Amino acid sequence: MKGMFSMFLCCVALLTTGVGCETQEPEGGKPTTAITFEQSVLTVEGDAASHLVYFSLDKRVEGLDVEPQCDAEWVSDMKVVASVLSFKVTKNEERLPREAELVLTYGDATAKMRLVQNEATRRFDLFPFYNNSDIPYRIPAVAVTNNGTILACADYRHSGADIGVIDKGRIDLHIRRSSDNGVTWDNITPIIEGQGAHSPDFMNVGYGDPCIVADRESSRVLLMSCAGNVSYHAGTRNRHQNIARFYSDDGGMTWGKPTDIAESIYSKFDNCSYGPVNAMFIASGRVMQSRTVKVADYYRLYCAIIMRDRSGSPKNAVLFSDNFGESWDVLGGVSKAALSGNCDEPKVEELPDGSILLSSRCNGGRNFNIFKFTDVASGSGQWGSPTISGINNGGVEARDNSTNGEVMLIPAVRTEDGANVDLLLQSVPLGPGRANVGIYYKALESAADYASSSKIAQDWEDVYQVTKLNSAYSTMTWQADGRLAFLWEETTYCEGLPPYGGYTIVYDCFTLDKLTGGKYTYRKE
Repeated sequence: MKGMFSMFLCCVALLTTGVGCETQEPEGGKPTTAITFEQSVLTVEGDAASHLVYFSLDKRVEGLDVEPQCDAEWVSDMKVVASVLSFKVTKNEERLPREAELVLTYGDATAKMRLVQNEATRRFDLFPFYNNSDIPYRIPAVAVTNNGTILACADYRHSGADIGVIDKGRIDLHIRRSSDNGVTWDNITPIIEGQGAHSPDFMNVGYGDPCIVADRESSRVLLMSCAGNVSYHAGTRNRHQNIARFYSDDGGMTWGKPTDIAESIYSKFDNCSYGPVNAMFIASGRVMQSRTVKVADYYRLYCAIIMRDRSGSPKNAVLFSDNFGESWDVLGGVSKAALSGNCDEPKVEELPDGSILLSSRCNGGRNFNIFKFTDVASGSGQWGSPTISGINNGGVEARDNSTNGEVMLIPAVRTEDGANVDLLLQSVPLGPGRANVGIYYKALESAADYASSSKIAQDWEDVYQVTKLNSAYSTMTWQADGRLAFLWEETTYCEGLPPYGGYTIVYDCFTLDKLTGGKYTYRKE
């Protein structure tokens, strides 16, 4: 009878054992019980911190204590009080997440839980703005070279305002580089320094609003910016901002002198139905390089412009170049603008089928449109009908603000079912106002998901909030180590003076797993 009773106890213990719980047959008639962690895996951030986890016992035995154990050196001070296990972790200085096993023993029963610690944050104040007596920074741009070096640049605004708002207002362009995926950065250096009131000509007064791309197969880098001594809103066909083009042939270490390419682009619109245009500039941030279209030595480049037509109405168009920015053409021609009216600074991305997605800032969200090719080589095709993405269609909501952000497509795997998808990202300040920058995401599973702008605009899956502070422009690109490099403007130390403000330009990087709470992981192609 005693043997049968012992077997019965073992069966009960096995049936009541929870996640990661093991029970053993009691020896010598010792009382037994089941111990269970409330979760099988705990993921914590990479900084040094204290943590708590909960467990349960089906019954307690007098004189028997729960014994915690972990063999990992980075886990310490394990203590049990009631049904709570507390412990500390050290900062994870490794470049990858690390794992350990937490074990609780209670008599003959054990419970196990997997502990995952992400790497420590790489957040870094690239271009700091500490107080209102400092020269303010604004407008981040970012690229990754063919050897993996991250290039980050921004305006250094002696004038405290946009190009041309202050007469002869000086603005410089500054750059920093990281050769180890954002772990460390070199010093701030100038790409070019505006001459302000001492400029011998119109163009060299100031340079601002940079956009940048690094060729994926060579060490060549292209940077473009606004330049001159007139504001965008005061521009006319005969007196407008320059479009400065810079090249580096050593991965962003050194830069050639700028060339003004404005006339070669303005002239394309002179004889169109809404031309000539009075003013334009190329939106700051990331210039997009095609994944599929290659002509001679280079994959195609795309960038997007905001312009004011001859009546003063805003319009967007997309430019493309097959010679790495030496010359540019208008995608689809000039007869029909990509967006008209409700549009502002635009960004561009290539969809999985090669179509081109335009994402333009507008109050409350984004305005999307899609270009479908009829002939890729010539850039012929047509724009569809635009759709606003915002609170009314479950889209990208930028509450009470209209702010420049970045759009990007990343190959991914959905962890729930292992399906290959393309994850579309869009950054905006979540609001209210210019605050709480975050990154929205949604999965594109098939061509039906991007068949029209309305499909793109609606039903975004979720958003990752990057900061809780006042924050504005943002941009992103993909790092060589499989992480998203993200730059944004933030009032880290002070608010900046209105109306143009001043921000600290902050860098951080995220895995897709972290960005999506474990829903997606990066799919290397």
